[in-house]
Formats: sequence, structure tokens, C-alpha cells
Amino acid sequence: MQLTLNDFDYPLPPELIAQAPLAERSASRLLVVPADKDVPLLDRHFADLPELIGPNDLLVFNDTRVIHARLHGVKASGGQVEVLIERAVGPHEALAQVRASKSPRTGSTLRLADAFEVEVLGRAGEFYHLRFPAGEGLFELLERHGKLPLPPYIQRAAGDDDESRYQTVFAREPGSVAAPTAGLHFDEATLARLAAKGARCAWLTLHVGAGTFQPVRVDDLGQHRMHRERYVIPQQTVDAIAAARTAGGRVIAVGTTSMRALEAAAQDGPLTAGSGETEIFILPGFHFQVVDALITNFHLPKSTLLMLVSAFAGMDEIRRAYAHAIARRYRFFSYGDAMFLTRNENAEHDAV
Repeated sequence: MQLTLNDFDYPLPPELIAQAPLAERSASRLLVVPADKDVPLLDRHFADLPELIGPNDLLVFNDTRVIHARLHGVKASGGQVEVLIERAVGPHEALAQVRASKSPRTGSTLRLADAFEVEVLGRAGEFYHLRFPAGEGLFELLERHGKLPLPPYIQRAAGDDDESRYQTVFAREPGSVAAPTAGLHFDEATLARLAAKGARCAWLTLHVGAGTFQPVRVDDLGQHRMHRERYVIPQQTVDAIAAARTAGGRVIAVGTTSMRALEAAAQDGPLTAGSGETEIFILPGFHFQVVDALITNFHLPKSTLLMLVSAFAGMDEIRRAYAHAIARRYRFFSYGDAMFLTRNENAEHDAV
């Protein structure tokens, strides 16, 4: 079966796109999607998650931290510019999206936040390569002068509440320009209840780039190229996964970013610790090596993340789940509700 972009489209009422977080992180809803299509979907609340987790299960979290990646400024000519950092490529250099009425030239400078100047070193595909001032670390400079970047479907500027709520409670490693949103539902009380159940937690880092919001622009999905993202998987996490397997527990990825890192690191053989960059594009027919279950939010129509969850849980099951969520008025996208998916072995036989 040849899949096209339209196979991953669905009608979403715009009022279901969550524009702000709920008062409590774990107050969101949780749709439990079984691997067996004959088993009913379950409407739960995220606070119920520990009831779904066994004592030998392992949850793998992404501990990346969202940086203040959005900056406004002017070109030397006086024209307005908006800069959105994609990722750091050195202590004082970054790739970034630059919006301006006229593209800045290589060798020109941009004055940002009316505080400092950056040099345009050149282009790297759709991004600009920028050099920031020496003497202060890139992330420290962004923290003082930049703004928190909310996703494009949130139609408001970031406020004070977003400074904490668009970060996970376990965010440690700065580098993302978008939150690993499945992790936003976890609070300290939920983590404590999981620990009391005997479940284990492990950590990895994948820095999410702004490319996660880029639309797929080709109907032939084989022609789409993913943006690159950097990840680090510690040896302790690899050991924890092996221990969970030995004990008969499940490996549960908290978010598609955790899944992408784990599956990317296991594509060429057994899962090993280390760092790398991935452009992995997970479509129906993908053979999963590591992850048994996935906690994730609802994803945009025609997005690579919708393709990923369809590969994991099955296209029919995801269509059923999304239709159910829309009918029951679930909240969608970054500040929205969550799903608990179990890997569907039959989905791996679907061809692209």
C-alpha cells in the first residue's frame, strides 16, 4: 500500500487546539488506546497513569530544557528581523530561522534585542548560520535577552506562566526550542506515585528543533527529509532498559522525542549509549526495536509525528482514537491532552 500525505489528514475543529495549560499539570485527560482494535478505548485522566504502569516497567523521559530562542532586532539597514534559534552548533554559534522583508547577506550583522550584534556567516539549507558575541555563553545570552518560543498554533505571546508550564518539571539540559510536550503532564506527585508502584525512570536528552513544526510539503512521503536533532543516551539508561527487559517489564517512551532517540540509536544494532544526530523518519512499516508503549499528545494533521504514532499503534487504531478524541472534545497539541499507546505488532507489516 502506497501511502500519501492525505492518508494522515483529519478535520480538527480549531477550538480544540489548546491555547493555554490547565491549572494543574496532571489534570489533563488521557485516552488509552489498546493494541487490539476490538478492545474499547478508555477515557481516563492523566492522574490515573500510575494505575496503568507495572512494577517492572521503565519510563524513559527527555530531560531537555527549552531555551529563550526567539529574538527581535534590526539589520544594519534598519529593516526589522525576527530570529528563531534552531540549534547551537558551538559555544557562540547557532543555526536559526531569520524572518525579514529581505534576506540578510553573508557577512552582514544583525542587532538583536537592542543589546548585541550577531554576524551572518552563511546559509545551511533553510537556516542561517549566525555567530554570537564571545565572552558569554550562547544559552546565557539567550536566557537574558531572548523570549520563550511558543508553537505557531498558540495564538498569543508567551507569558509569565509559560516560563514554568512550557518546561517539564525535570528539564535539565538546555537546547530545545520546543518542549517535549508529553512530559508536561507529569508533576512531582505523579512521579512519586509511579515510584511507589515500583516503576523505574530513566533519562535521555534530545534537543527539539523548530523543524518539528515544519509541514510535510511532498505527497510522496519517500521524498520527505527530516530535520536533524541531537541526542544523548547515558549508559545508565541502556542498563535500565536491559534490566526492565530481564524483569519482564515494558519500556515506555514519554513522548515522541524519547522514542525517536531510542529507535534511532538502535537502528544499526543493539542499543548503545552515546551521542549522535538523527534524521529518522518513522512511517507505517517501521520495525520498532526498543519501545513497547508510548505516552504522547495529539499531533497535527499531515505531520511526521502523526505518521510516527500511526506506525507504532496502527493507522486504523489512530484514526479511531482521533475521531473519538474529537467527538469527546479532547484538547489538542502542546498544551492539550495525552494518549497512552501500546505497540501494535501488526502495524509493522504495513508497507509504505
